[in-house]
Amino acid sequence: MRCIKVSAVLAFIHWLGSALSQPSSVAWDDDFITRDVAIIGGGSAGTYAAIRLRDLGKSVVVVEKQAILGGHTDTYYDPVAGPIDYGVWIYTNTTEARDFFARLNIPLRVDYLVPSNPDSLEFDLRTGQPVPTQPGNVTAAMIRYTTLLMQYPYLENGYDLPYPVPDDLVMPFRSLVEKHDLAAAVPVILAYVQGFADVLNYPSIYIMKTFNLNVVQGAQTGFLRPASGANQDTFTAAATELGDDVLYSSTVAEVYRPHHESNSYQSESHPQRIIVNTPSGPLKIRARKILVAMPPTAENLAPFDTDDREKGIFARFTISAYYNTILRILGLPPTSHIVNRGIDTPYNIAALPGFYAFHPAVPELGLYTGFFGGGAQPLPREEVLQIMRANILSLRNAGYPVMEPEVRAFGNHTPFGLHVSSKDIKGGFYKRLNGLQGYRGTFWTGATFQEHEAAGVWGFTERLIREQILGD
Repeated sequence: MRCIKVSAVLAFIHWLGSALSQPSSVAWDDDFITRDVAIIGGGSAGTYAAIRLRDLGKSVVVVEKQAILGGHTDTYYDPVAGPIDYGVWIYTNTTEARDFFARLNIPLRVDYLVPSNPDSLEFDLRTGQPVPTQPGNVTAAMIRYTTLLMQYPYLENGYDLPYPVPDDLVMPFRSLVEKHDLAAAVPVILAYVQGFADVLNYPSIYIMKTFNLNVVQGAQTGFLRPASGANQDTFTAAATELGDDVLYSSTVAEVYRPHHESNSYQSESHPQRIIVNTPSGPLKIRARKILVAMPPTAENLAPFDTDDREKGIFARFTISAYYNTILRILGLPPTSHIVNRGIDTPYNIAALPGFYAFHPAVPELGLYTGFFGGGAQPLPREEVLQIMRANILSLRNAGYPVMEPEVRAFGNHTPFGLHVSSKDIKGGFYKRLNGLQGYRGTFWTGATFQEHEAAGVWGFTERLIREQILGD
């Protein structure tokens, strides 16, 4: 009698675990699509993964909330000047980048983030007051910074950190600058490291991963860009290849994954179950694995059945806000690059929220690309536009007859720069984060796991696919 009761209890527990692992109100025996990998997010990482996985013989579906692929890629098509990139602009010259562009038949050219010898004007855009150039030997400081990067080659490959984590990587960036006498290089470094809120107090690892050895090389010899001048061309070509395997204007409604501790779905070949809201109605997906290629914020992961382990890790992240724009500004010298500097800030870094800089895109038309830091919290669009306007009109105080700016395009790249504290990094945060790869059949990629640079993300995604996603 006792054996019967124990067996009954065990059977009930097994049934309960299975029941709790799937939606009780949704029938999964028909009317669904099956794929080897369901990719959540069609930005740079998700698009790359979809193309590569298909090339490697795997079936995929991409869930993308926008009407196009590309994520941080923003291309404005001016009726006179043609395409102008104002999101992702350049790519470091890596093997993965060259191969991916070649795979999609995208001709390339070499370009620079800032042209050589630009007509650069530096102002505190809160007041329009000119700001003197940061003193010191920039070349010598950049050599010291590059030498420092070379001590930590593993920064090129995700966040596979040693233990204990070296002090240089976890100390605040301001302390790294002081320790290694990098003050003269700060304006150069921060011209590339944009979108972080209180950048001087960020753990230095985030600055070093963003302004890495590939970027140092690119600053000297140039970066890659599509020859057309339109980064969106890359994702248009990818979209053509992927066809109906992309669900546009679609969002994840619910995700049901096997529990690591149970045998739920162990005998099934496609245990991951996803409900997606599409323009034509709900769609059910069954997949062998899930690849999440979007920022792992609480809002983005709300539809997921995250457990305590996952929640405890992702809750540690803090975000920053970042925006970009195409502006028509009349009244400035047509070739001038306007750089925002704080007259009273350490190393004259830009006071946020405010512009980092705006650069002439089509001088004869008065068109500029603008890059704006919002700080540690998302800002309403109208507030961002008001501060942008005030920043620009402050140049009237510098003697320029600046007219009211006209906004031609606007991009919101928030949440940006997901990061954790120095204490978390020293305590093994990234070991725990990396330990989530493959947990419950789910894999993770994107800037949070590598850096905010597409070619670097492609390299990380390539290694993830070959070493882990295809590993079983």
